[in-house]
Amino acid sequence: MSRTRTALSSSAAAVVVLAAAACAPQPQATPKASGSAGSAAACTTDSPSLHKPGQLTIATDSPAYEPWFDSNTPSNGKGFESAVAYAVAGKLGFEKDQVKWVVEPFSHSYAPGAKAFDFDINQISITPQRAKAVDFSTSYYTANQAVLTLGGSKFANATSLSAFKDAKMGVQVATTSYQAVLERLKPTQKPSVFNTTKDEVTALTNGQIDAIVTDLPTVFYLAGAEVDNGKIVGQFDYAGGTPENFGLLLPKNSGYTSCVNQALHALETDGTLAKLTSTWLSASADVPELKQ
Repeated sequence: MSRTRTALSSSAAAVVVLAAAACAPQPQATPKASGSAGSAAACTTDSPSLHKPGQLTIATDSPAYEPWFDSNTPSNGKGFESAVAYAVAGKLGFEKDQVKWVVEPFSHSYAPGAKAFDFDINQISITPQRAKAVDFSTSYYTANQAVLTLGGSKFANATSLSAFKDAKMGVQVATTSYQAVLERLKPTQKPSVFNTTKDEVTALTNGQIDAIVTDLPTVFYLAGAEVDNGKIVGQFDYAGGTPENFGLLLPKNSGYTSCVNQALHALETDGTLAKLTSTWLSASADVPELKQ
């Protein structure tokens, strides 16, 4: 999962939209989601479960980057996660001017303790370990991991995960990509860990690492807008076939978790989630799958 924020170039946007039209992954509910059942009264816009009744407080990291957000402005409703957030808000009865965005660093979001938001949307994978400290909604997106290298790299034409055994891999700190590399690529040396995707890209272009591993939509963006001569080698599933699901993160035992789940269910049922996925995210159809 990456963390850069620069404007998406027209060429990158074309790649994303063209690929998305081919085949967009469908959102999946996940049994890992948490939260107690809520009443209809608890799901009103003035619910006492809200961080600030009458307002929906939504968190994400800063900068907020493509294709999840647009122009580092979550409040503009553009980018997949911004659009999903406002769609959820609408199902909950909030007008756009009742939504307030706040900054929450990715690695802080699932730490134990009080939260200053109603939910956080930031490509946060639902994991049992994280769910001990926070609530998760059902999944709004299922993502594969993908490998990005340079066109001239000796790994550019790799067709298997085992081909990266001797590669220097780069991942972002506090993401599930690190464990995915260890479990699926099994390199002889531990992956290099970077604070931001910008740092990863710099390391790749300077030859400090051979490849970057992050989620597939972000790899599409990086290859089109951030990395000169970038080559998407392939994609692979996480943890031996278990889908990696992104969920909305809420405070532990939030009285609003079930409300958010109801909103996501409605968005999936009426086709909104599928439409937003197709509009904003690249699909996997033309990216080869890497096997062991």
